[in-house]
Amino acid sequence: MAANEHAPSEPFETRPLGDIENARSRHMWTRSSVHATDSLVVAGEWDGTVTAFDRDTLETRWSVDHPEHAVGLETVGDSLVVAGRGESGTIAAYDLESGAKRWSADTAEDVGAASRESIFYLPYVVALEAGGDRNSENAPESGSGPELYAAARRYERDGERREWHSTVYAFEADGTVRWRYETDASPISIDLDETGECLAVGYNRCMGEHDNGLVVLETETGTPEWSWDPGTEGDRRVGDVSFDGDRIAVSSHGDKRGYLLGPGGAELWRVDLATEVEIDGETLYAYPNHAYANDGRVAFVTGNTYAIDSRETDGRHPNEHRIAAFDADGEAIWEHGVGGFVHGLAADGDTIVAPCAQNFRVRDPDTHGLRCFSLADGERTLEPLAGIATAATVRDETVGVIEEPVEYHDEGTTRGEYALRVGSLE
Repeated sequence: MAANEHAPSEPFETRPLGDIENARSRHMWTRSSVHATDSLVVAGEWDGTVTAFDRDTLETRWSVDHPEHAVGLETVGDSLVVAGRGESGTIAAYDLESGAKRWSADTAEDVGAASRESIFYLPYVVALEAGGDRNSENAPESGSGPELYAAARRYERDGERREWHSTVYAFEADGTVRWRYETDASPISIDLDETGECLAVGYNRCMGEHDNGLVVLETETGTPEWSWDPGTEGDRRVGDVSFDGDRIAVSSHGDKRGYLLGPGGAELWRVDLATEVEIDGETLYAYPNHAYANDGRVAFVTGNTYAIDSRETDGRHPNEHRIAAFDADGEAIWEHGVGGFVHGLAADGDTIVAPCAQNFRVRDPDTHGLRCFSLADGERTLEPLAGIATAATVRDETVGVIEEPVEYHDEGTTRGEYALRVGSLE
């Protein structure tokens, strides 16, 4: 087992990000983003402001106004690509040096316009993935394949009828769309293999004709190569996907297990993560929301506890809010608590960073912070925060995290601020 959790030796530096509505006891939707490059740390804000800071000094290099909520960031060559959530579901590329806009695309042209005025109904670019030259000795040379992949979705409901509309895109460097892959399911995660030849798409909700939680697309044309599904009842399917060589780690919302799949979808192993348990007369479970695979190891992160018969429960699943790692054979290596809800993992090689937000059933501010783990042995560090950590990035030894203010519903006290915090793991 790893040593006790400890804080980095040097405190993180802070750059305020303006105003945002306080989060409440329950975790909120994705409102912010952060991304590190060789020379920058970039923050995307809820009001659409995107600011690039010098990675060493945190001086502002440039700032632009994305037309809607800047909920995702990715670098492609010498461009920063921003994923939007708003009326148009805009994807836009900005010059890394100056912030000048290079191209943009509105995903609402494919997934449709919002059917009502609600954040949950707006077109939403849920994932970005760089293609082309991906800084790997096995990656294709820049220009040999699409430069960027993106997944966008839109939800609508009319009485008992619920529908998703989604599109996966492959973009060229100039913003031209090479291909689209459209379904009536809800994508939640995408990942590209080391060769750049296969793109894995994880679908969280399957309510229509599309009935597979995982689809692997050939990147040159967007043709489906193979698909996989946990085979469970209901519309819940996959929480996250992550390639490691020709294997794919999958967190399953369908049966609350973690899987490692081989080529063609062969199930190499599966592990129970937060499967149903009965406690004090209630059947409880938690969703495995995140997966990260690297160098023959896989880590999974679970989220909040729910009950079969109710969304409200005082019980807690014993494996809620946990990160657990397994070796190539599916044998457990280590596990730790993460304190609360993790919006999304960031990783670089062996290093995993988990931004921890509310544990709404406990409401303990001591759990707020950024937790960093070694995938190999579970060695861990903690950067405590007064507010909640909602987005994170790691590159080499540089770590960035977005803190958002939180006000628990039964306290009336604001904890933390809207800020970018940057530090080092050295």
